[in-house]
Amino acid sequence: MRVRVDEMKCCGAGQCVLVAPRVFDQRDDGIVVLLDEAPPEELHAAVREAASVCPGAAIELEERE
Repeated sequence: MRVRVDEMKCCGAGQCVLVAPRVFDQRDDGIVVLLDEAPPEELHAAVREAASVCPGAAIELEERE
């Protein structure tokens, strides 16, 4: 899995940080910070959930086989 974030779409809700804190963080202004663009497999479910609950649709996932 490869994760990308679009900071321009981020509204600072912080849902991604709550769901996957090892992959996402926030700057002081609330905008998402990607901590791991290629998270280990055990975090994939949480990253998928973070992407699905992101109100700004700022998280893009590229699934790899």
